[in-house]
Amino acid sequence: MCTTCGCGGTEATIEGVDAHGHSHAHPHDHDHDHAHDHDHPHDHDHPQDHSHDHDRDHGHAHDHAHGGQHHDHHHHHDHAVAVEPAPAAGVTSRTIVLERDILAENDRLAARNRARFADAGVLALNLVSSPGSGKTTLLTRTIAALAGTVPVAVIEGDQQTSNDADRIREAGAPAVQINTGKGCHLDAHMVGHACDQLELARGGVLFIENVGNLVCPAAFDLGEAAKVAIVSVTEGDDKPLKYPDMFAAARLVLVNKIDLLPYVDSDIAVLTANARRVNPAVEVMVLSARSGEGMDAWISWLKSRLAT
Repeated sequence: MCTTCGCGGTEATIEGVDAHGHSHAHPHDHDHDHAHDHDHPHDHDHPQDHSHDHDRDHGHAHDHAHGGQHHDHHHHHDHAVAVEPAPAAGVTSRTIVLERDILAENDRLAARNRARFADAGVLALNLVSSPGSGKTTLLTRTIAALAGTVPVAVIEGDQQTSNDADRIREAGAPAVQINTGKGCHLDAHMVGHACDQLELARGGVLFIENVGNLVCPAAFDLGEAAKVAIVSVTEGDDKPLKYPDMFAAARLVLVNKIDLLPYVDSDIAVLTANARRVNPAVEVMVLSARSGEGMDAWISWLKSRLAT
């Protein structure tokens, strides 16, 4: 379960296509709020003889049987500690509340992903947006524009279906689909497993298309070099003010679907000003993934990041 928003409750699956064109799914039944001091190249089809010993104080250890191998998972729940009992008359009381960073484990795994990308010489970008902003269409146009010059790989995040990953493969790039079930975002652990199924070519780009949601993905570092927020002109000029955490975390904002400007009540100058109210340093580009207008500037931005 997501420790930030409470999403989850069903296992995520990671699906890819191997070098022979065979599709396969990888069950991913981890809640991600516990410390892992071991790597995860092993299978996650857990046998039924899987024992959990729970201590009442939540400082418990889980002994998981993974295909005959045992892994101790130590769970530390330091979120709220005891409050002192009511003091005697005339005695001053003091309450101390300790809270452990619930994203600490995700950040540790994100750092591992970041080192992996650096070692591979790959630029990893986390694409975030509301549903329907045009992320996948933007990706297919980008793959076509980079074809023959820059290797591209894609991790697709959705709650269900492999529709977007299928579109990416048809466009000519390898893709791994992560279905999060009831989860509303990708996390570093999922991305690390998905990368095990991708060949990351040196000098290439890894696009991570996050689940359509402008809330939780803002808080989860995946190991990316930058978050790229995509907003369409149909969504309203005040979107950056309504979802400030996402736009504050973004390095670049792409304003998509400008081909629809004659038909909607949208002001690019107002939208841009609102994005910079939240994040004065953010870059803003306008384009249409459908018509191709503005795509050259986006491709130049990508290539400039690859050169650094």
